[in-house]
Amino acid sequence: MTMDYAAYIASLPRVLAGAALLIRDPEGRCLIVEPNYRDGWTLPGGTVESDAGETPREAAHRETLEEIGLAVPPGPLLAVDWVRAPNRPPIAAYVYDGGVLPHDRLETIRLQEAELLSWRLVPPAELPRHLPGALASRVAAALDGLRAGRGPVELVDGLPVDTGRSPG
Repeated sequence: MTMDYAAYIASLPRVLAGAALLIRDPEGRCLIVEPNYRDGWTLPGGTVESDAGETPREAAHRETLEEIGLAVPPGPLLAVDWVRAPNRPPIAAYVYDGGVLPHDRLETIRLQEAELLSWRLVPPAELPRHLPGALASRVAAALDGLRAGRGPVELVDGLPVDTGRSPG
């Protein structure tokens, strides 16, 4: 007996996806937001609505606009992180370059009060005190790649993947 295509697709494992923007100010501080639905801080962004055909890049743009009221076109992909946790499917977390925004533009931030309590600009060295778990490592890896002018970094649970290949 052959399985029809729809049943086959329904039988496959599920993966969640999220996308965020790494936005900085002219001093190099990173924009983080404080959600009201969990402890800790995060980058502007959120869930990719893949069932509606949304891409991670589109989600990063949409979620940032919804959460902080800024239309920031996502720049290059900085990191992709495969994040595992108990009691949920893995999350593929995408981080895009949100660029450096001038202070006058940052002053126009308007929080989505249904989800966010506050926002702040934090120097990279202080991010581990604010960002939970793999997110702190993900953002650090994205910043390192950005500074070095490298392409996107591949991560698992916030840590760079060892490809087993020597440089050069």
